[in-house]
Amino acid sequence: MARGKETGCCLGANMLSSPAVQTLLPTPVPVHHLGLFREPTTLSPVEYYNNLPNHTNPPGTSEGNGASSLAIILDPVIATGGTCVAAIQTLKEWGAQRILVLSILGAAEGVRQAAAEWPEGVEIWLAGVDAELTDRGMIKPGLGDVGDRLFLTIGK
Repeated sequence: MARGKETGCCLGANMLSSPAVQTLLPTPVPVHHLGLFREPTTLSPVEYYNNLPNHTNPPGTSEGNGASSLAIILDPVIATGGTCVAAIQTLKEWGAQRILVLSILGAAEGVRQAAAEWPEGVEIWLAGVDAELTDRGMIKPGLGDVGDRLFLTIGK
């Protein structure tokens, strides 16, 4: 684990796994939430919530009262990669020096896109990779929409 401030950062559909990830870390860390969803027609990410602290590191510095040295993104599924890329961009702009993405399943194309966003600053850990996406941007065969499954919003 990097020295300095570490943080967990959860995307909306995976906030239920945050307590489990906390048990794996050597010390408790603050958890901040980024709420992103994928607009169904354009498949573009939309941010609806962000509670990152409003401070950033001064340019050219890595210590002080700024952002965390390590940010952990909990994203259950990386399909097109768009929401993961948006989260990476947000954390990079916030001043995170390194980002670890933890995901259950990814589509090869989306994982490549997310990994290419900041190759020197991002590691992506996945439990599995599926090769294809549907024309609606869902992983094939995949798991379905994790947020819908967790929050019972299927058909709403």
